[in-house]
Amino acid sequence: MDDGVEAGAGVNKRFGEFEPAAVMLVPPSLDEWLPQHHLSRFIADIVETQLDLKKFYASYAKTKGQPPYDPRLMVRVLLYGYCVGVRSSRELERVCVDVVAFRWLAAQQAPDFRSIARFRKRHLSSLGNVFLQALELCRAAGMVSLGQVALDGTKVRANASRRKAMSYARLTEKQKVLADEVSALLADADAVDDAEDARFGKDKRGDELPPELARRESRLVKLAEARAALEADAAARARKDAEKKARDKGDDDDVVSKKGDDAAKNAVVAPKAQRNFTDPDARIMKTADGSFHYTYNAQAIVDADHQVIVATTLTNIAVDVEQVVPMIEKLHATMGTLPAEVLVDAGYCSAANLDYAKTVEAASDGRTEFFIATGRVKHGERVPDVPRGRIPADATLGERMARELKTKKGVSAYSGGRANIGHFSHCRSTVPGLGRNRSSAKTGRGRVRAWSRPLLSGRP
Repeated sequence: MDDGVEAGAGVNKRFGEFEPAAVMLVPPSLDEWLPQHHLSRFIADIVETQLDLKKFYASYAKTKGQPPYDPRLMVRVLLYGYCVGVRSSRELERVCVDVVAFRWLAAQQAPDFRSIARFRKRHLSSLGNVFLQALELCRAAGMVSLGQVALDGTKVRANASRRKAMSYARLTEKQKVLADEVSALLADADAVDDAEDARFGKDKRGDELPPELARRESRLVKLAEARAALEADAAARARKDAEKKARDKGDDDDVVSKKGDDAAKNAVVAPKAQRNFTDPDARIMKTADGSFHYTYNAQAIVDADHQVIVATTLTNIAVDVEQVVPMIEKLHATMGTLPAEVLVDAGYCSAANLDYAKTVEAASDGRTEFFIATGRVKHGERVPDVPRGRIPADATLGERMARELKTKKGVSAYSGGRANIGHFSHCRSTVPGLGRNRSSAKTGRGRVRAWSRPLLSGRP
């Protein structure tokens, strides 16, 4: 008898049979092990009967070699993985062996992580289209109601280092140095032809440029591109500021346009303006921990009733306040309708957004209502009572919205929607290709798709 077990304990208790080494007379069926109403069956039905996978199949030519995995298998696994929060290709390989639902979706096949990663990279564009189709089917099936949605954003670290960036002044100086080096190396190219033939073999061209020249020449191209981009950014900002000032003064369209052109033409790049070589689209932004990093601003709108992300975008504009209009318009374009209630955090509050909300509400005949927080409310802090009496005739849009948020309807809508903001915060930390704090996607197109893929991953 083992130590700590009382003699006779459990002797008269009857237990169920447990025979780990028992041999099954009939091979087991995974289909019997998976509940009939399991989410994976819904995903399988969508892939098999509803999604258009022609582009996946069309990308494969009839070549020799090991046959690739069927796109249906890979889409089933990836789509279900995003729904349940499994995004890593290595983790997907593991669950295709260990987890019944994944084994059922993969029909007992176990694609290795390299195959999964290659498939995902090869079909990024098509996967985005497929996931959009799946979202539309979710809406048709009643999984998305758009009764209430919540908008929020987060800063996502870019795959870029500040050490890989260069200021405009330093960029101009370094560009001249490298240009001189390239010119000198080009002048010596004829003299090294014979040496290159001996070094690289006869299969190389006799006039091949030295590796050092090729590297510096390509870097010179990058420097020129970075400089041009900084100048274009400065011109665009100058044009925007000048046109805004002209409109505020009441100038007509021709004057506004001319002032914008003049400002863009005379724009000067700030000497400390930077461009990153690893990720030229990234911008330095302040993150939640108070530090500054090369970052992207990730935005998402969440359906409150079904916890499904219905619109996403990734931008290099740091402030959230400029994202309300494009995100609502993207939601409208995707879903074909507007929600009954739109909850917007205080970081998005501005006179322009309040005016836009009023315009949308009027155009919808009251079918869509905005609740835009006009200030931060600390956790546990009681919302002040709504002021008594009529709303003053000279009340600003901000004052009217603040008053609306204090009504029973406003308090109920906004306090309930904050749970969805919390859910979004969890969802954003596991986005494939972005990791918890950093984007591993190398290209701007890849980053946008990496953030946009989890359209069905409303579940944590």
